[in-house]
Amino acid sequence: MATINMVKALNSTLRAAMEKDDRVVILGEDVGKNGGVFRVTDGLQDRFGAERVIDTPLAEAGIIGAAVGMSLAGLKPVTEIQFLDFIYPAFDQIVSEVAKYRYRSGGQFACPMVIRTPCGGGVGGGHYHSQSTEAYFAHTPGLKVVMPSNPYDAKGLLNSAIRDADPVIFMEPKRCYHTPTMEVPENDYTIPLGEAKVVKAGADVSVITWGAMLYPSLEAAGRAEKEGIDVEVMDLRSFVPFDGRAVIETAKKTGRVVIVCEATRTASFASEVAAHIAEHAIDSMAAPIVRVTGWDTPFPYALEMEYLPNAERVLDGIKRVAAY
Repeated sequence: MATINMVKALNSTLRAAMEKDDRVVILGEDVGKNGGVFRVTDGLQDRFGAERVIDTPLAEAGIIGAAVGMSLAGLKPVTEIQFLDFIYPAFDQIVSEVAKYRYRSGGQFACPMVIRTPCGGGVGGGHYHSQSTEAYFAHTPGLKVVMPSNPYDAKGLLNSAIRDADPVIFMEPKRCYHTPTMEVPENDYTIPLGEAKVVKAGADVSVITWGAMLYPSLEAAGRAEKEGIDVEVMDLRSFVPFDGRAVIETAKKTGRVVIVCEATRTASFASEVAAHIAEHAIDSMAAPIVRVTGWDTPFPYALEMEYLPNAERVLDGIKRVAAY
């Protein structure tokens, strides 16, 4: 058991996967010699060589297109898109090819791969380095989409993603790369894709969130408790598969729900969670569902912390549903 951050957890997981299975290859911009812009692949090219840890041109469509060929040839590519904001030149490859191989071949062929990409704000990146567009990919049948919030979950989910028979978009919140740190087992383990986790139990209000927004949500829950409101906090962890059962359980338990994410408000995945609750648990709701999200603007540089949901905004949502 070692106390490590998410960067170290991801790095050690990739190293172990490559040692265990020589079909696992890594490709992306600066992943080799430089070890990735966030150093997630640090040292892997030295260990496994340039044929398995491949520095690519600055061409996201080429990275994913090459990974498609590798996958169909029997390899297990793990690609890195340097920032989620840079993924859009590869969007056609992902949604038109990667996501559809199993369907278009009638199940004869699959296209397993992992597309790792840092996401989210809070690090001063501005509008080209801070987006949270998980809803784009969750909207595409054939893709699995996950987002860990801590080192333990990052290792277990990445192991599951690498071993999955279908393509997985693996989103890594940049603000979670170095904090928190926690004990992570050195032995091999997996966390199934599609299982939400109740991080804090409560009886009065449910806060459903994911990624870096888990931490202002927990802070708000702690402050709410001092005012007599018992808050349950759920880390969704996975968008597709979606743990609708767990979402409905917490919604029925408390009857009051706040959904927190840093994506823009319109058509965010928070909207999908709210719709699911409205369809399956509306009779259990004691208050309207509240969404606490980013704003419907490009991600700002100077006003980044005003854009991102914070504990104060989450607490306001908790109080509104509790007082309804």
